[in-house]
Amino acid sequence: MAFTDFQDFVALLERKGELKRIVLPVDPYLEITEISDRTMKMPDGGPALLFENPIGSRIPLIINAFGSRKRMSMALGVTDFEDIACEIEGLLKPEVPNGLLNAAREFLPKLAVLSKMPPRHDRGSGRCQEVVLTGDDVDLGLLPILHCWPQDGGRYITLPLVFTNDPNTGKRNVGMYRVQVFDKRTTGMHWQMHKVGAEHARLREEKKQNIEVAIVLGGDPALTYAATAPLPPGIDEMLFAGFLRKNPVHLVRAKTVDLEVPEDAEIVIEGTIDLSERRMEGPFGDHTGYYSLADSYPVVHITAITHRRNPIYPCTIVGQPPMEDGWLGKATERLFLPLLRLTLPEVVDMNLPIEGIFHNIAFVSIRKRYPGQAFKVMHALWGLGQAMFTKMIFVFDQDVDVQNTKECLWRLGNNIDPERDTCIVRGPIDVLDHASRTLGFGSKIGFDCTRKLPAEGFAREWPDVIEMSPEVKTRVDSIWDELGI
Repeated sequence: MAFTDFQDFVALLERKGELKRIVLPVDPYLEITEISDRTMKMPDGGPALLFENPIGSRIPLIINAFGSRKRMSMALGVTDFEDIACEIEGLLKPEVPNGLLNAAREFLPKLAVLSKMPPRHDRGSGRCQEVVLTGDDVDLGLLPILHCWPQDGGRYITLPLVFTNDPNTGKRNVGMYRVQVFDKRTTGMHWQMHKVGAEHARLREEKKQNIEVAIVLGGDPALTYAATAPLPPGIDEMLFAGFLRKNPVHLVRAKTVDLEVPEDAEIVIEGTIDLSERRMEGPFGDHTGYYSLADSYPVVHITAITHRRNPIYPCTIVGQPPMEDGWLGKATERLFLPLLRLTLPEVVDMNLPIEGIFHNIAFVSIRKRYPGQAFKVMHALWGLGQAMFTKMIFVFDQDVDVQNTKECLWRLGNNIDPERDTCIVRGPIDVLDHASRTLGFGSKIGFDCTRKLPAEGFAREWPDVIEMSPEVKTRVDSIWDELGI
């Protein structure tokens, strides 16, 4: 299903009992964070919270809208986001049909889905431009922007879709980069060196040009997810969002910058960056659970704020897991597994534990067929997009449930000889990693937790796992209720 806009999604959350309205005035300075953090750590992620009266703003604020598996699936229009993974796998690996009639039955429905992907370019204004503020009317103080944690450098826009264009190709990129408010008309732009937005800035700088940005809040929730997705280079996030929602994203021209923005957005902040200008941005209480330190980043000069007549301000907080962003990461883990298997067909499953902060820990199971295959998988993962940031990769056999952390710890504790079964490499590291030797560069380690083959230097017999015989299990199952245990 496609939502008509973000408020349509909010209404669904309320109908399904997934939303709690907070009428009491609450301060966006720290108080909303404390309430939200406690909620996100409840069983099943707690409810989404709609703060109707944030102190200092007339605009209501919603947080934790994506903070459970159920809500993340609802945001993508499905019962469970595994359904989308199955659909992607079907598109990537269609069965070879037998005969023309079967070919039509096989491929025409898939072509119909694909034909709905490209975004539509609407003329005139959109709902996101019902109110247009320019010049002296621009004031970020109108928005209930959070000051999340005590040591933060200021208030932060935490759920932005940042639109930029490649100056050479004109291709759009939509990324999610935190935005620090400096004053009512200027912000910082924290796009890290490995991100596409930063590459667009470097290309503009080479041409001695300023770069225009549009900071979008809201719209169909599939748009927000698409901005976080590690898409292959050249794949338009709005194209991907169209696939997720099974309807094209409608775009309109921004008012003061040469960019297109989603017609159904709640709020759009338009601006330009003079790439010769830098300012200290941070600290910021980050998704690692630690503060990321202050550093020099570009400055956005706001040229316009546009919004709906009665907008809702969507936001999130990050910090010590579990948090709302963990479910965005889990959706990525499942949706991109079929794409991973295109490169690594031996991969059975993958788990990026929420406690591992997306890129610190990966559990991977494989169909092992030859010596050294676990190390091959490690190196391949480190060469794939944002998987290059993975600090620790644990590779298991196909019979290991990598979604079960307890089983993974048991297996790796038993199956590893540290000298033989580890691989340490150096390479790019997430710039938020405070433990690396320098910013953005450090070491990574892989662990071969599979059964060892003779060709891997293992001369002894590999023992069997202790298991009860099926016959005894069946017998005990049949008398279990009578035992009264």
